[in-house]
Amino acid sequence: MNVRYIDAHCHIQFDEYDTDRAEVLGRMEAEGVVGIVVGVDLASSKGAFSFALEHDFLYAAVGLHPNRVTGESFDEAAYRVLAAHQKVVAIGECGLDYFRPKEVTEEVKRMQKEVLQRHFELAAAIDKPLIIHARPSKGTQDAYQDLIPLLKEAKIGHPNLRGDIHFFVGGMQEAEAFFALDFSVSFTAVVTFARDYDAVICRIPLANILSETDAPYIAPISHRGKRNDPLAVMEVVNQIALIRGEDSETVRTTLLANARHLFSLS
Repeated sequence: MNVRYIDAHCHIQFDEYDTDRAEVLGRMEAEGVVGIVVGVDLASSKGAFSFALEHDFLYAAVGLHPNRVTGESFDEAAYRVLAAHQKVVAIGECGLDYFRPKEVTEEVKRMQKEVLQRHFELAAAIDKPLIIHARPSKGTQDAYQDLIPLLKEAKIGHPNLRGDIHFFVGGMQEAEAFFALDFSVSFTAVVTFARDYDAVICRIPLANILSETDAPYIAPISHRGKRNDPLAVMEVVNQIALIRGEDSETVRTTLLANARHLFSLS
């Protein structure tokens, strides 16, 4: 397979693909699209792992999404078994979400932070990168403001911590703080129809950017209102190049190299 793109974050194991998953996977292989299939709980992490074992162009990330921590305990032993396999290339998605819970109480925040720190420990122990979901409450950067000090503290004891901030929606201040902590930021197909991120995309060093789809969510402008799939990573890369005013092939090869390096892909 001639690898041309890496979708750094997709959920091809979700039920939304049950009717045509084989077709989507066939198109990914034909177009040279590698997918990092990301778990959000233990069941979907096992699903991601299974698909990664079955397909050379899929890899897995395993973790407990912050919105799941109130309904499912973090089974560290089970995640550790999955994470030890070479086809599991990251820990996550894990993090802080202050947007989606109906009530973001101090107890909810405490639980999310506690589980996130356990992901830190697992990632450091097996020396694999993190995929972090951080979603601030509307009109703020509060989740990032809480995440950055947690990462700084964790890096003191675990200097090998590194990873990607999935679906980045912050500004330059937040981005630069993450870069200093050995984290990249990734953008989804939202950049094809929303102009909110253009200024940041223009200013961020290309070496710190990954491309992702978060499929089945957030379809690009060409498929708005429909289910998304990992093939949309091609549109994401092209749009990043357009926003930056740079050669699309240069952007494609650089983002490909960035993901290969972070996830230690051959």
